[in-house]
Amino acid sequence: MSKNSVHITVNGTAYKREIEPRLTLVDFLRDELDLTGTHVGCEHGVCGACSVIMDGRPVRSCLIYAVMADGHDFVTVEGLGSKDGSLSPIQDAFWENHAMQCGYCTPGMLIACHHLLEENPDPTEEEIREAIGGNLCRCTGYQQIVEAVKIAAQKIHGVNL
Repeated sequence: MSKNSVHITVNGTAYKREIEPRLTLVDFLRDELDLTGTHVGCEHGVCGACSVIMDGRPVRSCLIYAVMADGHDFVTVEGLGSKDGSLSPIQDAFWENHAMQCGYCTPGMLIACHHLLEENPDPTEEEIREAIGGNLCRCTGYQQIVEAVKIAAQKIHGVNL
C-alpha cells in the first residue's frame, strides 16, 4: 500500500510522518507518536473516549483518517497539563473531586471540559451536562465530573460556585 506524507502539530510539537492512508488519527496518535492518553473506545464516534482538540474544536479522532489531519493543529489530553508536568486546573479538579473511576472516559471528558471552560468561563450545571453529553461514562454517574468543572471554572476564571 502506498504511503502519504502528513505534517501535523500535536501539543505544540510539529511532526512529519509517512503513513498508510487508512490509519485513523487515534491510531496515529497512539502508535506513531506514542501519545497513549487518547483512548480507543467504540471506534464509531459515539463514546467520546478518543476526543482531541483540532484547530480549537473537539473532534472524535476515531472518525478522522490521519491523512485528513495534514496541516492541522491538535491538543491531546497530554497537552492539557503544564510543560513542567503539573496538572491543568481541570485535571486537578477531576483528581480532587474523584471525577474518574476506571479512567477510561477521562481523557475525552477532560478534552470536552477544557473546551467548555475556554468557551464559557462560568457554565451552568445544564451547560456542563450538555458539554459532556457526548462522552459516555459507566462509572461515575457524572455528578463528580460536573462538580469538578465548577471548581475548575473557579480556579481558572475566579467565578463563584
